[in-house]
Amino acid sequence: MAIREILQYPDERLRRRAAPVEQIDAEVHALVRDMIETMYDASGIGLAATQINVHQRLVVVDVSENGDAPQVFINPEIIARGETRDIVEEGCLSIAGYTDNVERVDAVTVRAQGLDGEPFELQAEGMMARCLQHEIDHIDGRLFIDHLSELKRKRLRRRFEKAARQRGDASARTGSV
Repeated sequence: MAIREILQYPDERLRRRAAPVEQIDAEVHALVRDMIETMYDASGIGLAATQINVHQRLVVVDVSENGDAPQVFINPEIIARGETRDIVEEGCLSIAGYTDNVERVDAVTVRAQGLDGEPFELQAEGMMARCLQHEIDHIDGRLFIDHLSELKRKRLRRRFEKAARQRGDASARTGSV
């Protein structure tokens, strides 16, 4: 297992739509192990493969109380959404140090495959529903800040581009919100 580098906003690779996982093989199993280790190392509750510059439709999530029950979603898709919406503060491992209130539905049904290749459906509510929406957004090339006002996104982009320039990070000049 290895801890992978997490891409940081405004890196344009975070905007790339991920391709479906065609075959669940040893390489995918190794990637999942790396993703789980990376997520835990960064104190996260979810990680999409896109965030580690692997553009496959693969998500890991662990919203358990003890942080010891990772779940794997291969080729996940939201097939049903609840009608009630909540506004909750969100953060992101790819937008370190920034949180904001985001409105999302409070329940979703997700269809995916497990590591065994078998399809399954999961009805999720609360934090699990929010986390799945957030991570599926990632594999669709969206970030949680896309749910904010245009003014907030522009201000945030300028702030993160400036910080990236100060670090000498070339990705600061690419992509758009």
